[in-house]
This record gives sequence, structure tokens and C-alpha cells, in this order.
Amino acid sequence: MLHFDESIEIIQNLEINNYKIKKLYLVDALGYVLAEDIIADHNSPEFPTSAMDGYAISYDDMALGRLKIGSINPAGSALKDEVIGGTCIKTFTGSLMPHGADTLIPIENVEVEGDEIVIKEEVPQGFSVREVGENYAKGQLLIPKGTKIDFPQIGVMASLNIVTPLVYEKPTVAILSTGSELLELGVAQTNDAQIRSSNNYILEAIVQKYDGIPMQLGCIKDDKASITKAIDTALHQSDIVVTTGGVSVGDFDFVKDVIRELGCDVVFKGVRIKPGQHIMVARKGDKFIIGLPGFAYSSTVTALLYLVPLIEKMQKGKCSLRKVKAKLKEPFTKRAKKAEFTACNVTLMQGEYYVDFKDKKVGSSAILTNMLGNVALLVTSEDDTSKTVGDEVDVLLLG
Repeated sequence: MLHFDESIEIIQNLEINNYKIKKLYLVDALGYVLAEDIIADHNSPEFPTSAMDGYAISYDDMALGRLKIGSINPAGSALKDEVIGGTCIKTFTGSLMPHGADTLIPIENVEVEGDEIVIKEEVPQGFSVREVGENYAKGQLLIPKGTKIDFPQIGVMASLNIVTPLVYEKPTVAILSTGSELLELGVAQTNDAQIRSSNNYILEAIVQKYDGIPMQLGCIKDDKASITKAIDTALHQSDIVVTTGGVSVGDFDFVKDVIRELGCDVVFKGVRIKPGQHIMVARKGDKFIIGLPGFAYSSTVTALLYLVPLIEKMQKGKCSLRKVKAKLKEPFTKRAKKAEFTACNVTLMQGEYYVDFKDKKVGSSAILTNMLGNVALLVTSEDDTSKTVGDEVDVLLLG
């Protein structure tokens, strides 16, 4: 079995030969990753512009103390009047500065007497005038390729009149749960050995949360022919196929064999981690198959560790899972000479993260309720030992 760090390095170094890209209407591109650089094709503003409501003046005229109001300059108007000696033009926020004016004196700094203003409080030269290119300059790289589009990027692209930015397509992830004991939602239980399937639903939620497009294919019986047909069909319909169950060493664990028989190249099989040591990653061209263990907590953790980075990789994005340092509020017992991922509660106090294990149960890799609460994953390496209160540890935040 691989060392955990080696398995992650393999995922990071996987090469995608052909990324899928498409154009989307601007607002629909929210949450997608840009597949092009966004470069300014003009200055913003293109001309000196008023930043406040006030009176456009020539700074040299301020010493006069009293100026005649020549005209009014609303935002959006094509004003042709100029500021000439001893005059001013009433100008509003967003209006172009009139020719001859280099300073804006705010409304609150003057008193209006008839058709004149009396300056009560002077301002420095250039006050409240937005210079050409203050926001951005023509030719400037504003948003680099590979940026995840959020509301600020939407606004900047709108200002550039970019209607349909080019983005990477989010990968479609087909989800299959194997196991003859599994029951779908709403299906009546007919014997005590049957259990309700949760893996396929939590995986659907994970895919949706972390920027993939889920394709829910439900539960498949532990029958090799059924599993083969389901995975083969899923491969044709999606970019990533993720399965749960069937990757261990039991008599009915067919997934690992089916993946090979379908002509997929195994990237790796088996990693020294707890939970999820039987994790399997394979590929067929630019499509990937991830075989996760069947226990709910185990499949959830391995999906976060391997599926989420792969979803991001297929759209040249950055993984939203983040590792931070934290301090233990209670002891931690190291239980295996493997990389361990232990559910914990994380809190942020005065700029520092703290970890405790309140209501977290110790047991098998099936305890999905350990993921409830303000949860994170405490990360310990193969060589780590048990920890005491106050020790600094690594914690994986779930975004």
C-alpha cells in the first residue's frame, strides 16, 4: 500500500489531455473556473470623472472665494460647457469633469447665493476627481485564467461588457453504491440484514458542494454482471465515476476487478490511511474511476481526500479544503500506524483554531454521525504518536 503523501502527489501530478471548456452567460458563470485571462480593453474611467456631488472648478479660482454657476452637469450627459475663469459647473457623482476643471468642491463646502457659490471650506487641488485608469488601465490583466468566478469577478467582467466568459466545464460525477444489503430511500425493509443506503446521497451532496455535477445512479446489487454494466454505462455518461463498496478483499467485492476488465489503468490501489485503506483510483483516457470503501464514514473521508481534488483538477481549480494548525483541548490517542483522519470539533478563538472530540464516538469506520457538528478532520501521519492537551496538530477544514 502507498504512503498517503505519495498518493496525494500522484493525484496532483495527473495530467489531463483535453480540458472541456464552454462559454456561459455572465451570471450563469458564477462558481465556474475561468478558462481565459480577462484583460482590460479600455481605461476605467476613460476620462477624469467626479467622485462626489459638488462644483467643478479650476483650482486657481478657489482663492476668489465666490464663483458663478455656469451650468449643470448630470451624470451621463454630454456636457459641452467649459469652466472658464471665475465660473463653476454643478457636477454630480459619476459625471465627466468639464473641460477647464481640475478640482471638485463638495456641496457641503459651499453656500449658494443666487447664481453663485460662496466657498466656505477649501479643498486641495484634484480633490474628488477620479483620474483616468484609476479603476484599471487598458491592457491590464484583471482576472487570470484559473480563477473561480465569484461576485467581484462578475462585476468586473460586466464593466468590460463580457457577456459570455469562457469557463472550464464542471465535471459530471456518476455515483454508484454497490451492495445487495442496500435499500434506496423510500423502499420498505423486508429483512433485518438490509440497511438504508446513505453513501450515494452524501456523495451527491459532496459533489454538488465542491463544484461537480452529480449524476445519481443509485444502488447496484453485488453481482458482477450488473456492476460491469453500470460502471461501463456510467463511464460513457460522465467524467468521473465514483463507487462505494466492492473494493476490499471479500468474495463479493467485484468493483476492483470490473475496473480492470473494462480496460481502465489503475493509478493506485490501497493507501496506508485510516479510514479507507482500500481506496482505488483508475483512469480511462481523461475519465476517472474512484472506488471508495463501503462504510459511510470511510467513504465520506476518502471522497474528501481524493474525489474533491480530482473534481477541482478537471477544471483547473483550487481545492477548497484547507489544512491549518490547531491546538488540542483534550488528549488524542493515535490508534494505527497509518495516516489517520479523525472527526473532531473545531473552533476559532482569538485567531487560533482549537480541537476537541465532544460527542465523537470511537469505533468502526461506519459512524457517519461523527461528521455532524462544527466538524473538521484531525490529520496525523504514520509516524505521529498520541497527543496531549495543548499540542499543535494539523486539521483539515472542510470549506
